[in-house]
Amino acid sequence: MPVFKNASPRSAAPDAAGRGGRLRQEGPPLSARPASLGDSRRTDDSFISLRGLSKSFTGRRGTLLALAPVDLDVRDGEFVSIVGPSGCGKSTLMMLLSGLMPATAGTIRVGGKPVKGPNADIGIVFQQDVLLEWRTAIENIVLQAEIRGLNKAAAVEEAQRLLAMVGLAAFAGAYPHELSGGMRQRVSICRALLHRPSLLVMDEPFGALDALTRDQLQVDLLRLCAERRMTVIFVTHSIIEAVFLSDRVVVMSPRPGRIETILPIDLPRPRRLAMRDTPAFMHHNHAVTDLFKSLGVLREEDE
Repeated sequence: MPVFKNASPRSAAPDAAGRGGRLRQEGPPLSARPASLGDSRRTDDSFISLRGLSKSFTGRRGTLLALAPVDLDVRDGEFVSIVGPSGCGKSTLMMLLSGLMPATAGTIRVGGKPVKGPNADIGIVFQQDVLLEWRTAIENIVLQAEIRGLNKAAAVEEAQRLLAMVGLAAFAGAYPHELSGGMRQRVSICRALLHRPSLLVMDEPFGALDALTRDQLQVDLLRLCAERRMTVIFVTHSIIEAVFLSDRVVVMSPRPGRIETILPIDLPRPRRLAMRDTPAFMHHNHAVTDLFKSLGVLREEDE
């Protein structure tokens, strides 16, 4: 029977499972994140490589170009956020990267392998938690192992560890209707991480949550990223969220979506919520805001 293993070919950490099929305990948290890239140029250690990637949709009114040709490279272990106005192709880009939608043109490589269909090695978190109401929190997490044919005992042990990491150890036996929106989304994140993916793709995962819950989940996510070496592609409408979480922020234009610029976020880690009040954080926040003003995405009445 298959067992869990670390899916990242570039990770220096040992495999997550031994020969007996039980998940090992994680080593000490990583003390630092990798250096940020300031542009989209190819680097030898690129974990994700997008070349000439575009997507068009054909309907009754003809062909709509949703995503203009995109070139982007992401290093192993980077946290990259994608921000842009509604309809600019952010979610489309995520679907293409996940292999859940075919590209019209261009290529995608993850971990050196071309993506030509659904990529089972990655973890995906959507805006809606899509939990099964008739399964408990831990059963929803372990569902991933059942679908993949992974070791059940190892999966339960890992699910319990993940729930503890996000503060839900006491709610393992709770059903979704007994959980708040933020708690449900924590469960969905745990489910996405159960098989220890090297790449986590998140499409507006905190968009439907209240401000306080959103802040807490951002902190939880950063802690998970520090504990586990993984690359994260994070789609959001929130400039503040993107700056707080990321090593780099990819700014996209209105449709057809294209990359306007990529801003490195050279803020130290670990990050705390108080950092958002610092001049350095405000500088990055203003840089993204000013760019959207120049694109006409943000307008002020007196201008």
